Amino acid sequence: MTENLLRHETSPYLLQHRDNPVHWRPWGKVAFEEAKRLDRPVLLSIGYAACHWCHVMAHESFEDPEIAALMNRLFVNVKVDREERPDIDQIYMAALHALGDRGGWPLTMFLTPDGKPIWGGTYFPDKPRYGRPGFPQILAEISRVYHDEPEKVLATSEALYSRLAEAPASGGPALTGRLVDLVADQIFGHLDPVEGGFVGAPKFPQPVVLEFLARASARTGDRRYSSAALLALTKMSEGGIYDHIGGGYARYSTDEVWLVPHFEKMLYDNALLIEALARAYRETGNALFATRIEETIDWLKAEMLTTEGGFSASLDADSEGQEGRFYVWHRSEIESILGPDADLFCEVYDIATGGNWAGVSIPNRSRFGRALAADETERLAVARTTLASARATRPRPGLDDKVLADWNGFAIAAIADAAALFDRTDWLELATGAYRFVAESMTRDGRLGHAWRTGKLTFPGLSSDVAAMARAATVLFETTGEAGYLADAERFVAALDAHHRAEAGGYHLAADDADDLVLRIRTGADDAVPNPNAVAAETMVRLWLLTGRERYRDGADSILAGFAADIARNPASSFGLLNAFDFRLDPTIVVIVGPPADRAALRRACHETRGLSAVLFETESVDDLPAGHPAHGKTTAALTAAAFVCRGGTCSLPVGDPIALGELMRQR
Repeated sequence: MTENLLRHETSPYLLQHRDNPVHWRPWGKVAFEEAKRLDRPVLLSIGYAACHWCHVMAHESFEDPEIAALMNRLFVNVKVDREERPDIDQIYMAALHALGDRGGWPLTMFLTPDGKPIWGGTYFPDKPRYGRPGFPQILAEISRVYHDEPEKVLATSEALYSRLAEAPASGGPALTGRLVDLVADQIFGHLDPVEGGFVGAPKFPQPVVLEFLARASARTGDRRYSSAALLALTKMSEGGIYDHIGGGYARYSTDEVWLVPHFEKMLYDNALLIEALARAYRETGNALFATRIEETIDWLKAEMLTTEGGFSASLDADSEGQEGRFYVWHRSEIESILGPDADLFCEVYDIATGGNWAGVSIPNRSRFGRALAADETERLAVARTTLASARATRPRPGLDDKVLADWNGFAIAAIADAAALFDRTDWLELATGAYRFVAESMTRDGRLGHAWRTGKLTFPGLSSDVAAMARAATVLFETTGEAGYLADAERFVAALDAHHRAEAGGYHLAADDADDLVLRIRTGADDAVPNPNAVAAETMVRLWLLTGRERYRDGADSILAGFAADIARNPASSFGLLNAFDFRLDPTIVVIVGPPADRAALRRACHETRGLSAVLFETESVDDLPAGHPAHGKTTAALTAAAFVCRGGTCSLPVGDPIALGELMRQR
């Protein structure tokens, strides 16, 4: 076959490359059989639709007829969407790390015809620059070594494969609260005391680290940690990384002051940040956090929601061939659109005549400190709406509208939690609609798939999908009290055990019937989202508290014990597992008993004041609950409805007053 086969795919990223002169193949056995038949190495290129440097390499090399001809003559070329197939990306990114490279995308790897890695890198320019060799020179040398020095290729590929397939670390010290405290103290020294986040650039939001800091504060009583988390959230929410016109956070800031974003917007970042903002609002009552939650959910609904009810994966950084073109402004544009209100807007949002970045301005409020009058606040709200309408006429960044089960799971949980916090039934409907789509339309034979677009499902799903949807189901159960969600969560966990369990403890990312991988990797390290083993451990603690079934507690303990050695060796890559461990150490369950109407005030008090490790269970009667359930045998005495706050196997006396419940909930 001598043609580009990506036109048959549904991934927006793969379709971006369907007209390249490169003879791309999608990942699969057919491509590797072709490589064996032709005795050529495989050139594997992995990226995603919103990736700026992926676009750069495509324009420079993959669209160049001469470079494409070289690729076609020397290699079998395979293109992978890392969001559609993170299991493939995980293997070869681990191989790149084993070679001593920090990694990133596009990921460019050279493989043997049986899929074992030989060598690789990330972005390569078409000509030597940035201290990197030109891509054509690399292509020629890899091909030469493959054919002229086969013993060298064999030795390298076998060594890398063995490194990837080696048994995970075992033994090591048991996890303790002291380890969590030590890690918190260590990372605090790397935090930026002025701008928040870690010192230096680039700055990533890293919601999993923000949760760790909040937990460290609650655990130790040291307010420095929660203050650091709140500072980071405040700075990024006022900075240019946040889209002040349309809502939503960009993937990261390229500078150290949160001004200049890498303009792509990802579903997972915004989902996890909604949770972080809700946590911060419960702690502080700061209206900034409530506003950002509302604006971000509005953005998700307006720009990311598919007609089927799921959420799209991402928005591109580029439009009109320029990164950020859709989002930046010249002052003259704003003056022509807003007229007399332009001066106020430009003062508040740092819109300078000469721009605040590369001759243009990125709206932000980082430098604005004075209090606004009520009429100014109203004028600014109108101005933002007016500018959003004007911006909507610009060519839009590309939308990757595939629906990913795991990222949707994070979004569902976050929006449901925010709905409970602010008593927003419309947000709850948004969350339940996305849940129904994933649970019903992204399944086959009762099991989840991973990615869906235009009716095509990537199957089987990953442990990240199953764990995230199990967690979403528990949050929806706590929010609605509907027993079906709890049953779904238990079913999802059973699927994890059936298809992903690893002998050393925890879960492989890929399922046991995934038949197109060179190996299955088990890791506890976080990626851009919490590791699926961490999500599974947290969810099992929730299920233990909600059902009273000790097998879920034992399951969480097994995961944490299985990764104890990895966590002790490299805790900075394991914040998700550390958060799950902190949850396991000191969980709280609030049991509200009574008729539904009478429980409402207590429910509101719980949702408004619940801590990081609190789980809510509501029931009309405790008569049918199993003996192991915390609500078993509880009586409300003379109260119509009452709450019991249970910690460490001990429950409070029944509390019928919402204010008293809130005060009790604030105690850890």
